Amino acid sequence: MRRSDFHYELPEACIAQHPPARRGDSRLLHLDRGTGRCADQHITDLPALLAPGDLLVLNDTRVIPARLHGRKASGGVAEILVERVLDSQRFSAKVRASKPPRPGTELIVGGHRIEVSGRDGELFLLHLPEGDLDGLLIEHGHIPLPPYIRRPDEHADRERYQTVWAREPGAVAAPTAGLHFDDALLDRIRDRGVAIDHLTLHVGAGTYQRVRTQDLSQHQLHAERVMVGAGLCERINATRSAGGRVVAVGTTVVRSLEAAAAEGELAPFAGETRLFIKPGHRFRVVDALLTNFHEPESTLLMLVCAFAGREPVLDAYRHAVDNGYRFLSYGDAMWLA
Repeated sequence: MRRSDFHYELPEACIAQHPPARRGDSRLLHLDRGTGRCADQHITDLPALLAPGDLLVLNDTRVIPARLHGRKASGGVAEILVERVLDSQRFSAKVRASKPPRPGTELIVGGHRIEVSGRDGELFLLHLPEGDLDGLLIEHGHIPLPPYIRRPDEHADRERYQTVWAREPGAVAAPTAGLHFDDALLDRIRDRGVAIDHLTLHVGAGTYQRVRTQDLSQHQLHAERVMVGAGLCERINATRSAGGRVVAVGTTVVRSLEAAAAEGELAPFAGETRLFIKPGHRFRVVDALLTNFHEPESTLLMLVCAFAGREPVLDAYRHAVDNGYRFLSYGDAMWLA
């Protein structure tokens, strides 16, 4: 398939620039995978769409304040977006400056010296010789809002660009399908007889990487760190044996579970995945999906099309545009089952 097969017109006005006033205020577009029909609903309708015995799987990664504003020691402005923390003093990052910094270059953030020690593709390897990275991020870091949110981060984003169950620091982008949930909605889901469990996928900045080739077979997806525990695998197998559904909250959960089952059977998994899910993929674990609306020609949209069919999904997206749904990270949600 070709990248252009996943194009749709997304007006700038549809892209949500702020979250709704409260978690739980989002709309929900229900796409029936069997009929291809759409229904306009609300995220508070989700418990009724679940069934007793289902298992809801959440991504418990926590977004770190990964964007740093600084300068080169020579005086030029530099912006650092932490991609991966290697230890308390070493990390990889994207660096935006007038000229790419060479090894040996010093960057200054709030009086802290950061040394450029090398480069790995688009990422720079950075070293903080004095102090600790966690402290630097807490003191000077900003929430790394996506590039399509065209405003600086605000204090409120530190809480709203984070799921209420986030606990494992390491992501530089939120698993946004989880942003719709508050504790009251989770309680209603549990009262419905639905079990809830977690895995971890630390979302990287590569989630916003554009597909640069028309031929999708030529595109390599960025690597992300995943941890799927043995307890979750046992719970999934028990759920399916009892006739329940495995419900993924977000594309990151889909990617994690399908990576853990890549050898044919679901098994505990801890490592990196570059799994690129596109039409033709055989889903081994996930039965239903809650997700946000994604950018045109993005790998996330391709995953959703693989799950529910390209034409029904694109028809649903056109319905969403025509009916004023809010798109992307702070936007509304979609239910596919």
